[in-house]
Amino acid sequence: MPPVFTLTPGSSPVLVTIPHAGTALAPGMEARMTARGLRLPDTDWYMPDLYTGAALRGVGVLTAHYSRYVVDLNRGADDAALYPGRPSTGLAPHLTFDGTPIYLEGEAPGGDEIAQRTEAYWRPYHDAVTAELKRLRAKHGWAILWDAHSIRSQVARLFEGVLPDLNVGTNSGASCAASLSNAVMGQVGMSPDYTHVLNGRFRGGYTTRHYGTPETGVHAVQLEIAQSTYLTSEDDPWLADATKGARLQEAINGLLEALLSWTPEG
Repeated sequence: MPPVFTLTPGSSPVLVTIPHAGTALAPGMEARMTARGLRLPDTDWYMPDLYTGAALRGVGVLTAHYSRYVVDLNRGADDAALYPGRPSTGLAPHLTFDGTPIYLEGEAPGGDEIAQRTEAYWRPYHDAVTAELKRLRAKHGWAILWDAHSIRSQVARLFEGVLPDLNVGTNSGASCAASLSNAVMGQVGMSPDYTHVLNGRFRGGYTTRHYGTPETGVHAVQLEIAQSTYLTSEDDPWLADATKGARLQEAINGLLEALLSWTPEG
């Protein structure tokens, strides 16, 4: 079995977290899943590839290896709703984003199993995030957590219409300093190929909301990328488009440079 995560520590104050690119499953899980569930359609495909520029810039990267269907690392352990009034995708999802069952009838995990998964996969990951942010803040005086995600540009069950290409979330301004948000959006605006929004449909999940406490020197930003920006098709088999991917990597590297150039006010 693969490790829960891989952490490559960086020398800068910035940590990139990639919680949803993993495809490993918990022991015994595969035999209980539907054919569609086994395809893992809600994976954040190729995120580590898109962020290869991070390590080259001294930016730390923490990558989870298990599927979000095992346990969703961007949800709280209490499974509280992130967007009240919207369908919740859940701490241990039973349905795909489209509403298709992930498990065969009667095979979805119950409360005890979800608690076990939380301890085995969720807890170690978040312990690592906490420890690395503590190290960065002690070394630099502040830390920036950049939570990296992607999603299909159209998911009717979760949101109306078509997403912008780049969706920046700062928990409606609460998870980072305004000057950092301004720096990020200024850089986003320098990529004319992409539409963008700040705190639109995606304002940041548990990671952004929990760790983003600028008053303590920890700033958190989520970037949700529409998969139409780098895939040939947003459905199975989710093939990467090399030309699109290279262009998107340039935009991501520009955002990383903006984070590295930022310093707290005062």
